[in-house]
Amino acid sequence: MIEKMTKEFAVELAGRVVRRGASAAEVVIRHRRDFGVGVRLGEVETLKESEDQVFGLRVLIDGRQASVSGSDFSRDAIDSLISEAIELARATSPDDSSGLPEPVEFASELPDLDLYDESIERLTPDEKISLALRAEQAARETSHLITNFEAGGFDSASGSMVLANSLGFAGEYAGTSCSISTVPVAGENGRMQRDYWYDVRRKLRELDSPERVGEVAAKRVLRKLGGRPVPTQSVPVVFEPNVARELVGDIFNAVSGESIFRKASFLVGQLGERVASESLTVIDDGRMAGLLGSRPFDAEGLPTRRTIVIRSGVFESYLLNAYTARKLKLKSTGNGSRGLVGTPGVEAGNMYIEPGTHTPEEIIGSLKKGFFVTELIGFGVNNVTGDYSRSASGIWIENGELQFPVQGVTIAGNLKEMLNSIEMIGSDLEFRGSVVSPTLLIGSMTIGA
Repeated sequence: MIEKMTKEFAVELAGRVVRRGASAAEVVIRHRRDFGVGVRLGEVETLKESEDQVFGLRVLIDGRQASVSGSDFSRDAIDSLISEAIELARATSPDDSSGLPEPVEFASELPDLDLYDESIERLTPDEKISLALRAEQAARETSHLITNFEAGGFDSASGSMVLANSLGFAGEYAGTSCSISTVPVAGENGRMQRDYWYDVRRKLRELDSPERVGEVAAKRVLRKLGGRPVPTQSVPVVFEPNVARELVGDIFNAVSGESIFRKASFLVGQLGERVASESLTVIDDGRMAGLLGSRPFDAEGLPTRRTIVIRSGVFESYLLNAYTARKLKLKSTGNGSRGLVGTPGVEAGNMYIEPGTHTPEEIIGSLKKGFFVTELIGFGVNNVTGDYSRSASGIWIENGELQFPVQGVTIAGNLKEMLNSIEMIGSDLEFRGSVVSPTLLIGSMTIGA
């Protein structure tokens, strides 16, 4: 068991850096325990378990900055890294927007967001392996057409994060996560298909049962059998939640301060304007108890918060860290992120589309003809222009009912047009991850063979 370093150690280390000649310093310490088991055809295929503790050090000298990282906490090793970081910082070019946030902005309250679950820590390796095998077994027992598996398993992580800087901030929090997945392969008439299902949560008690995960994965792959293309046409498109969440990710890329100040977003210059359907509200909230994207402070020591990004179609807020906020002459939204080295970036907290009132069945039932998208493949989104083109598979809709599987097609449009064409939003929002969405109906997109 590794002895965990404390806030006091991080504060002292930041002070040592300043005494060595830096204008300011920031220290992050991460302690983590990971377990992962991969299973296939009833056997354990991979097994890994690890524990480590590492630290990152960011040094600032009059607008210049550099960062280093290490895992040796001895005084000599750290002194050597401090010297290296200071030398690197002095060799870089100055940037007036670089620097730590103003002390008045630091989080003064660190709420308990219920991010840690001791029961995950108490699970034995055998119990974790059993969970993975049960998910695969449940999928296999659903149909004789399921003959193979590509992957699947159970993963868990627990750990803590300490952040301190030379301007007076010091904070820490602990968290856990666990996930389960299975990837069955089914065949019919010599043609094979694969699909998957999963769940990921901070709390073991909230995780779907292995049997539930296996059954859903099996149903997903079986409904793909016999898929065929359809002629090129423009039709309404329904995104199931697991696909719609990727659209939320595209929105994040467009509203991130990094994209905005570099003018690499189709939403540049449109703050305060209507950019989407009135039915669309997009929220980022890093303070929701027990969720994967929650934390009491961001990677720069600022309080996380609830930010309405798009309200009833109107673009209300970027998502910013301290650097991008300075670039745009605004205030950080508490969305700073960082690795052990490198400059801070921007990340979402819990970002989601506010649910509507329609069930998925009602949305599908409203269409005379359309395409229910269940999987997107590859990349094809231009963040600057908004042009959108993705390979897709799903199920064709006729007269309000799912009719036959569709494969080998491309869906195309433009993100801004897609956002403005959202006609119905489902009531089925579920936080299976930190970037999520309910079912969405987009009025028209081009489907091409």
